[in-house]
Amino acid sequence: MKTFKLEIVATDKIFYDGPCESLVFPGLDGEQGVLAGHEVMVAAVKTGEMRFKVDGEFRYAAVGDGFVEILGDKVILICDFVEKPEDIDVKRAQLAKERAEERLRAKESHIEYVRSQAALARAMTRLKVSGRKGKI
Repeated sequence: MKTFKLEIVATDKIFYDGPCESLVFPGLDGEQGVLAGHEVMVAAVKTGEMRFKVDGEFRYAAVGDGFVEILGDKVILICDFVEKPEDIDVKRAQLAKERAEERLRAKESHIEYVRSQAALARAMTRLKVSGRKGKI
């Protein structure tokens, strides 16, 4: 299968830099996929589960908001955070989920509501990805 160069960069680290067969990331309109030779474009990335295939095996990660630049033979994904399934603290994510749900029920200001929604999305993504297997 044809490959392309994939760079996954978070605000604090380079998560992955190497060959990739396919990439599926959470976009604003749902999951979006990339294969080698994809048309040039830039797209928004939202908090969710990302997967990419290397040597025939899917690898999973939780990603935060950001963007992806697709250049045909090279893809650069930049996001707030990116975490491997084995690096996710499930207990901490569960507590964050519960706190965010409580803040949403409190019906605070619009800004707090949006922040709580974002915190809930991050926590739920981490919980979902924590159960995935796949090496990085």
